[in-house]
Amino acid sequence: MTHPSVSDQDLRYPIGRSDMTTPLSAGERAQRIDDIAATPAQLRRAVAGLSDEQLDTPYRPGGWTVRQTVHHVGDSHMNAFVRFRLGLTEENPTIKPYDEQAWSELPDMRLPIDVSLRLIDALHERWVHLLRSVPGAAFQRQIFHPENGPMTLDAMVSLYSWHGRHHTAHIAGLRHRQGWH
Repeated sequence: MTHPSVSDQDLRYPIGRSDMTTPLSAGERAQRIDDIAATPAQLRRAVAGLSDEQLDTPYRPGGWTVRQTVHHVGDSHMNAFVRFRLGLTEENPTIKPYDEQAWSELPDMRLPIDVSLRLIDALHERWVHLLRSVPGAAFQRQIFHPENGPMTLDAMVSLYSWHGRHHTAHIAGLRHRQGWH
């Protein structure tokens, strides 16, 4: 049962909207990279011990299920990793957006969440190593997102620092509201 004082906006954006203000200081960037590094463990903690029935519960009315949310983080962060690599190796590459809702309805979204949790573990190990290894000036390089326009790699770091925490908060919030402790 959803707590009546929780608004739809709170359920959609439990930690607020993403802040992609750039450029980042070296310390701000390091903190956001640390957030990205922490995502796999935080996501695992958020879903620990949930039953299949709980995993198939939407985190909000009209929202994705917990299972879809976990698989979405894997999908989204795979795309982000490729976008960073393109941004580091090409001049202002145009990246390919994808239909997140259509992806969330594909048959592989019914797989056990451990498939995506393992993927996220390995992906983040590579991604964080890359992010911590490139010089600070590289984060001013840009990609072009056809829907969002030009984005620096600093903005991408901020976005994905937020993204992992955002979806983990969706799951943690549902657990709290449902009393699934």
